[in-house]
Amino acid sequence: MKKYFYILIIAFLVACFSENPKQQKQAEKPKVEVPTFNSDSAYHYIQTQVDFGPRYISSKGWESCGDYLFNELKKHTPYVQEQNTSFTTYDGKNHQLRNIIAEFSPEKNNRILLCAHWDTRHVADHDTVNTDKPILGANDGGSGVGVLLEVARQLALQNSNIGVDIILFDAEDYGQPESSLSAPQQHTWCIGSQYWGNNPHKLNYYARYGILLDMVGGPNAVFKHDAVSKHFAPNILKKVWGIANNLGYGQFFQYQLTPQIIDDHYYINNLAHIPTIDIIEHDNQTLSGFNKHWHTHGDNMDNISKETLQAVGQTILEVVYNE
Repeated sequence: MKKYFYILIIAFLVACFSENPKQQKQAEKPKVEVPTFNSDSAYHYIQTQVDFGPRYISSKGWESCGDYLFNELKKHTPYVQEQNTSFTTYDGKNHQLRNIIAEFSPEKNNRILLCAHWDTRHVADHDTVNTDKPILGANDGGSGVGVLLEVARQLALQNSNIGVDIILFDAEDYGQPESSLSAPQQHTWCIGSQYWGNNPHKLNYYARYGILLDMVGGPNAVFKHDAVSKHFAPNILKKVWGIANNLGYGQFFQYQLTPQIIDDHYYINNLAHIPTIDIIEHDNQTLSGFNKHWHTHGDNMDNISKETLQAVGQTILEVVYNE
């Protein structure tokens, strides 16, 4: 009887330890159902913004689009607020700042930050014609917001395990042009993120990390590791680029280092101290290092790619829902 008992024990132990490792892993962590990003929806969100015309600060298009963005986010979460303040731009003009902030599952302490800027450039200073006229900013201004609005729509349909904050920063693109005859001024770009970094929407606000989307809709766009992201948030870069490549988006998300970029993530990292990366197109063929339509009248809907939007949007959803 003892012998039979020992045999039963041995058989039980063998059965336990010979279990398929993959089955063990699945038992430990069930597969997460990640929503499918809808690039048609994101494209529509961009088109709607562009239909308001140029959205540089204090313009009619800016005012109307700001109302639209606030109300659209309100459809997906009741926790939407504006952050307002007055400020003076490099040219001595006074303006009203309008950051738009949406919270998903605000009761959760474990949070991540997703952000983009929603304003557009007031001059086409990298074009060869009508350089003093404002641009439509379909990619630079519209695309990041379009992706995040679709992410917001998905979050409303299916809760994530983590709290998510979406911030649409204002006045990112009203910086001093290189051609300005005035003396160079410091920190004239990214006014919205500078203000938020010093005055977060909640006392002692903190997120584990942040992801900034800027110019994420260009055809055949390539996103690389900029030096600011690499310095402040190397692990987040590794996580996001790894997920993108596992999804088959390696042609978009490439493992190359680019110089420092002063974008909203620079101020989030330095002022709010939240490790934040920038998903932003880099082009080796241009002097600026950005998309060839950057700050030109060519930044319109003709140069928005649903394939690129899909790659970025699905990557963001995979990141969020696998937390």
